[in-house]
Amino acid sequence: MMRRELKGIFQLFFCVLCLGFATACQSTTPVTAPSQNASNPASPAYDGEYRLGPADQMRVTVFGHDDLSNQYTVASNGTISFPLIGDINAAGLTVAEFQRLTEERLSEGYLKSPRVTAEIMTFRPFYILGEVSRAGEYPYTNRLTVLNAIATAGGFSHRANRKIVAIKGFDDTEERRVELTPNTFVQPGDTIRVLERFF
Repeated sequence: MMRRELKGIFQLFFCVLCLGFATACQSTTPVTAPSQNASNPASPAYDGEYRLGPADQMRVTVFGHDDLSNQYTVASNGTISFPLIGDINAAGLTVAEFQRLTEERLSEGYLKSPRVTAEIMTFRPFYILGEVSRAGEYPYTNRLTVLNAIATAGGFSHRANRKIVAIKGFDDTEERRVELTPNTFVQPGDTIRVLERFF
């Protein structure tokens, strides 16, 4: 009789423990696994789908027109001020789309069959804050990793979480947490927040 009662109490205690563990798991902040698409901070920054944004600097060449060929910077309102045709809405365009749009605008009464090429000379900067020695704005270099970015900012503070970081993309409305690995890449315009550890 006593053995059956003890067995029942043990089973009840085990069920309570399992229920508590399941609830705790559901309340844990999810961590995004690194993926390999262009908009993910875990992927290389510049591929053919990179979208222009403020502070990007491009070298634009109009064949046969040295007076129009120059280096241009995307302004804070997302435009590039171009001779003859005025402001071009560049933000959100790929380099190829920008080339086509500039050719279309130039062909509207200014040049006959214009040929335009463009290349990014300097990407917009990235930002790093939180548990690093020198938070702030830093110039972006292609294939920059989060670990390299942290080193540029003087390294981790003694309170830093070295396993998870929060990253907000240039076009994102919310930051997301990703696992910090040697292959976690930074995108131009990203804001990286190095979290504080709580143990």
